[in-house]
Amino acid sequence: MNEGVIIINDAEFENVVLKAEQPVLVYFWASWCGPCQLMSPLINLAAKTYGDRLKIVKMEIDPNPTTVKHYQVEGVPALRLIKDRELLESIEGVIGKDKLLSFLDKHLNGN
Repeated sequence: MNEGVIIINDAEFENVVLKAEQPVLVYFWASWCGPCQLMSPLINLAAKTYGDRLKIVKMEIDPNPTTVKHYQVEGVPALRLIKDRELLESIEGVIGKDKLLSFLDKHLNGN
């Protein structure tokens, strides 16, 4: 269903995201969020397109308050790009395919 996208929770965040050897795109979402439904196919596309250079994880906000608070997620859908334990960039709200791909290209080209 979510080819290349790893579903994680607060307990898994450090091992899966912070200790990753490659950049990680964290997709914060909620089951009650209509705009999140629009973003899911784009997240799957990003996983297929950048899977060799990027890990993509999906985290539902309601059951994972610790990570949500730490990364100051105030609205969903939200994206956080993390590399070497550092937050490189954040986006909140729905974005289109072109913006998502240019956002990722900016950080992944040359890596």
